[in-house]
Amino acid sequence: MQVSEDDGDTPLARDLVGGLEKGLKVIEAFDQERSRLSIAEVAQATGLTRAAARRYLITLTHLGYMRHENKLFSLTPAVLRLGQSYLHSARLPRIAQPALYRLAYSLGEAASVGVLDHDQLVCVAAVSAGRLVSATLQPGTRVPAYCTANGRMLLAFLPQADIERFLAQAVPEQITQHTIVDKERLALEIARARAQGYALVDQELELGLRTIAVPLRNFRGEVVASMNVSVHAGRLPAEQLVEHCLPALIKTQVELGAML
Repeated sequence: MQVSEDDGDTPLARDLVGGLEKGLKVIEAFDQERSRLSIAEVAQATGLTRAAARRYLITLTHLGYMRHENKLFSLTPAVLRLGQSYLHSARLPRIAQPALYRLAYSLGEAASVGVLDHDQLVCVAAVSAGRLVSATLQPGTRVPAYCTANGRMLLAFLPQADIERFLAQAVPEQITQHTIVDKERLALEIARARAQGYALVDQELELGLRTIAVPLRNFRGEVVASMNVSVHAGRLPAEQLVEHCLPALIKTQVELGAML
């Protein structure tokens, strides 16, 4: 059903630019597993006709967002401009970065802030404090939300109906031997994170990566992001992670809550 802008958040169909929507879908068809695609593969991934996929790929190549070699297309670094526009213009990364720097260097560990994008956790700010704990702790990286501390923390503060919908649609992958894939157990971990105010994930995304996260609220009390500290399992046992990192996380949480 179509509604006007005054009636809700759903715009009228006539106000949408279909070409832009389809062009972005073409860009989104490329990922780590599908870095080089043919016209037919792009058409299949996006639901476009082969002729339409060809036109969008040619246009994106002309604009510098794609390169074409041996009948295969791939993204160029120019696509990073799209993500950089968000990182440079949004308040959250700009406000969080200095606080993250102080947090990371006070603990001597890596710290990051992430937001939820459907079923994925997107890193929007990060500081390594001289320790490369994980390649995923960089602005712009996307990882599954269910097996990360930041992601699980954000899932915990969704409306209950959204949590249930997420769990119903999720297909958890056994990324490591520690990854929780049982949905009932995952639901319990999400509920635990909400109840205790922090999430702790032990090597579910990467072997050797332990992470603890707390939610970040704006001045209205709404959870808008999550902030974590990540450590290497060889340096800090799981049972010491809360004692060592949570007080500093909460201090930074309060500091950022006054500015968001």
